[in-house]
Amino acid sequence: MKCPFCGCEDTQVKDSRETDDSTAIRRRRECAECGSRFTTFERVQLRDLIVVKKNGDKVMFDRDKLARSIYLAVRKRPVSNERVEKVVTAIQRRLESSGEPEIQSTQIGEYVMEALANLDHIAYIRFASVYRDFREVKDFEEFVETIDKLAKPRGEDE
Repeated sequence: MKCPFCGCEDTQVKDSRETDDSTAIRRRRECAECGSRFTTFERVQLRDLIVVKKNGDKVMFDRDKLARSIYLAVRKRPVSNERVEKVVTAIQRRLESSGEPEIQSTQIGEYVMEALANLDHIAYIRFASVYRDFREVKDFEEFVETIDKLAKPRGEDE
């Protein structure tokens, strides 16, 4: 494993353990060259997935890109990193178990929207504002109204 600080390829594993949800192995490593320590995660990859973007381009599925987009949506919200990692893992497993080698980017977006709706409504709105590409304030207002209806406890408007 290459050191992210100096680029040296001589790193040693100092500690290995499973993550809390047992979906990955966390490894603490130390660089023999600069002495820096860093963490890596080893996960099972069931199959290679190709993401078909809206413009037709095809790219390899990037778990880190998925995680970054969710972390951006939950930024400064009371959502733990552990919960985000569980969401990312669940979405990745869902994609891998679909049986399809190619996944539409819109499908991934819908899975993220679904997960964020259950995780945090503000994060859901943040992600939707980029994902749905609202053109006018009216579009955004209509979307927020649908969220308000979902967020109201049952019996409140009866």
